[in-house]
Amino acid sequence: MPRELLLLRHGKSDWSTPVGDLARPLNKRGKRGARRMGTWLAREGRVPERILASPAVRARATAETCAKAMGLARDAVTIEARLYSAGPEALAQAVSRCPARVSRLMVVGHNPGLEAFLVWLLPEPPPVPDDGKLLPTASLARLTLDGPWSSLDAGQARLIEIQRARALPAELA
Repeated sequence: MPRELLLLRHGKSDWSTPVGDLARPLNKRGKRGARRMGTWLAREGRVPERILASPAVRARATAETCAKAMGLARDAVTIEARLYSAGPEALAQAVSRCPARVSRLMVVGHNPGLEAFLVWLLPEPPPVPDDGKLLPTASLARLTLDGPWSSLDAGQARLIEIQRARALPAELA
């Protein structure tokens, strides 16, 4: 059974309050981007069966806001401590533990780890946009995989698309 993996970078964070990195919240644009992405995923029929999120406030808020926009409850989001500051191997381990019954999984995390994981998953690196960012804030990469999550390995995914929240229609927010 083919699987779909959704990699969502957290929304734009608020730097106006002096807090530690884990406690940094989303700003208004970040909240709007998360809502817009969730609404778009619901409209496209791409609602995940499971959502894993970093424990950082901005990642958790992105996941919860996106889930709500997709019609899911807050408890649809599972906080995975290892996703904070995770590189490709740690992200792959988190994904590989996903139950076999799940066909669509979303991971909400951070750069540079999420971009590195995206590149790790693909047989060839995707083209880099003119702005130099594969996954700017509130951007989502959709990938397909053959086989179970437990056999996840480098170079075995196919990129369907990379969607940026700011490129989606404003009415989705």
